[in-house]
Amino acid sequence: MRSITALLLIIILGSVDFISKKEPGMIYLIGDSTMADYSGDYDPGKDYMKTRYPLMGWGQVFQQFMVSDSLDKIPRLIESDSVIVDNRARGGRSTRTFFQEGRWRSVFKDLKEDDLVLIQFGHNDASESKTERYVNIQGYKEFLRLFVSQARQKGAHPIILTPVARNYPWEDSLLKNVHGEYYQAAKDVAKEMDVMLIDLNQRSMDHFFRKGKEYVSSNYFMNLPAGKYEAYPEGQEDNTHFQPAGAKAVAQLVFDGMKEVELKE
Repeated sequence: MRSITALLLIIILGSVDFISKKEPGMIYLIGDSTMADYSGDYDPGKDYMKTRYPLMGWGQVFQQFMVSDSLDKIPRLIESDSVIVDNRARGGRSTRTFFQEGRWRSVFKDLKEDDLVLIQFGHNDASESKTERYVNIQGYKEFLRLFVSQARQKGAHPIILTPVARNYPWEDSLLKNVHGEYYQAAKDVAKEMDVMLIDLNQRSMDHFFRKGKEYVSSNYFMNLPAGKYEAYPEGQEDNTHFQPAGAKAVAQLVFDGMKEVELKE
């Protein structure tokens, strides 16, 4: 017959083993090109380093913020000791096209209780000249409401992000809001539905201002000299999409925002 001490040891070790095998938390990212992960199977059959690099959405580097030391800083959002970031963002998508193409349906199907859903749209919704993606303010709000309400149906926790800043317009050495009413609309829906909000637009405008226009233009955004990258032999001028340093900086801003939000029941 086993001693009481031995039985207690088995129970303790079993409990430790159970805790260590707890399912990892899940964070789903839904949004546009500024969030997307261009590596892996984004372009099947194409070599990312040859066809897109250094283009990088902030969601592409977000997994590295989900390590055990970092998770200790967001205990109100994540209870697991590990997290998987599932990035479903796609370039050129607005709230409407993300829904119409079935991309939200695939996320909704996979959602489980206590998963997090980070929602960042607005860049393409506002593209009035591109009718295939354009969504007016009321439509933008309605699709945000849909993502929020359906995530909650599954017991998941949505977080609305205002759209990340572009590298313009700069006026009197200050970076201004380029997203017009879509910026406020995202905040309005978050307030109306009592949803966690990360004001990424303001956070990124403030951060880019501190770094300075010249620095962020050269190091954060896709303003590239000719001949440096295989994917862009003639160079490029792009003040919307990020290089790796910009993607990492924005990912840090999102993580910092997560440390400050309060979980909504």
